[in-house]
Amino acid sequence: MSLLVVGLSHRSAPVSVLERASLAAETQAKLLQDALAAEPAVEAAVLATCNRIELYADVDKFHAGVAELSTLLAQHSGVGLDELTPYLYVHYEDRAVHHLFSVACGLDSMVVGEGQILGQIKDALALGQELHTAGRLLNDLFQQALRVGKRAHSETGIDRAGQSLVTFGLEQLAAGADVTDWARGKRALVIGAGSMSSLAAATLARAGVAEIAVANRTRARADRLVEILGQSGGTGVTARAVEMAAVAGELTRADVVVSCTGATGLVLTAEAVAGALGLAFDPAHEAPAAPVPAPSADSDRHAAWVENGTAGTVRRAVRATVPAQGAGPVRLALLDLAMPRDIDGGTARLGGVRLVDIESLAEASADAPMAADVDQVRTIVADEVAAFGAAQRAAHITPTVVALRTMAAGVVAGEIARLDGRLPDLDEKQRAEISQTVRRVVDKLLHAPTVRVKQLASEPGGAGYADALRELFDLDPQTVAAVSRADLNDPNRGRS
Repeated sequence: MSLLVVGLSHRSAPVSVLERASLAAETQAKLLQDALAAEPAVEAAVLATCNRIELYADVDKFHAGVAELSTLLAQHSGVGLDELTPYLYVHYEDRAVHHLFSVACGLDSMVVGEGQILGQIKDALALGQELHTAGRLLNDLFQQALRVGKRAHSETGIDRAGQSLVTFGLEQLAAGADVTDWARGKRALVIGAGSMSSLAAATLARAGVAEIAVANRTRARADRLVEILGQSGGTGVTARAVEMAAVAGELTRADVVVSCTGATGLVLTAEAVAGALGLAFDPAHEAPAAPVPAPSADSDRHAAWVENGTAGTVRRAVRATVPAQGAGPVRLALLDLAMPRDIDGGTARLGGVRLVDIESLAEASADAPMAADVDQVRTIVADEVAAFGAAQRAAHITPTVVALRTMAAGVVAGEIARLDGRLPDLDEKQRAEISQTVRRVVDKLLHAPTVRVKQLASEPGGAGYADALRELFDLDPQTVAAVSRADLNDPNRGRS
């Protein structure tokens, strides 16, 4: 096993770098294809979430692999290699396995214990399978990571150590109040209809908001989310889909906005939010100059609104720390779960606005107490890493053992055929008894050494036993390779 992971996350890089390095779906596919085209990698998978980008590969050379994967991440993320390198981390072999298993359990998440990462790992595996970039090693690795994550959630109380980003974000918006009490009767606007936005809409519905408007670039997906919300009995929420162009008007009605789209630019500018609240906006200071009378619904006060934030003139405010929230009672609560961000950081300085985004969530979660269950999950991860390593090392020698037994069976068949030529008068019963006896002798002679060599190969440093076995029995390397290919090409192997 030569597993290598190169990546960056909220633990290694500032939000300003992470949001610039985010990968769109089509970019992820191109990254995987280019990784396989590079000489050191024979398998590849990419795990890209709102707060991490990691490229996993089976490589034959460590240093060349690190250099190649780092270069590919820089090329496809659009962040220069010199700028990206200080924020990259590298894990190899067992450390790489330990890292992914920890990620799957939520130990490496911004909110410890959150379970959404399991779906993202499953999506990463599915993409690798679809593009045929995930082979035996990565299929086994990601499948086992999913099992380890599920085990951690079922056998421990890690769920109590943290929540999803949505729940945690709403708690931050509620500023210490009970989320249900805070949300009851509010009107919500959800921008986006992907997995995170859908989770946000469902969470808001359960929390007791009175109304949810869903806006998405593709209207059909917004309609589908509204239909799902309508099927969730018992919430009493009124849900409706709106066009993206109607978001400006919806801002004037909303009490809380959750945004999580795949846009590469801002979706909500500070100017648009100021207009919705009836505030005069001073772009030089990104703060309201003074309250103005609320304009009519059909005015052009939302001219600054640009669908999916494609206007290049919008200034992206990157905050080193969480800015001071706007003064006065909160009139509009904004939760930005996108990476890169959907909502202008300057909105936090508008009067009556509270903004919570990925960066402020990271700072808040850093101070959250760790649950005792985390230690139990770490023990599970350590045990599973050891078991996975042993299984992989044992699997490495299996083709050699199969080739040895195939050779032995061939020797037996040849000797039985020679015996038939020398003793043609043997009847069927005698021939069958002799054949069975010879096979039993060979099986007994091979049983102890093959079982023992598998045990030895599963231990650390046991990779050389396969080579020793091939050398001692003069096995044909092509026969061993043929067994490996047959196992690798099994269509049922590693499918999720």
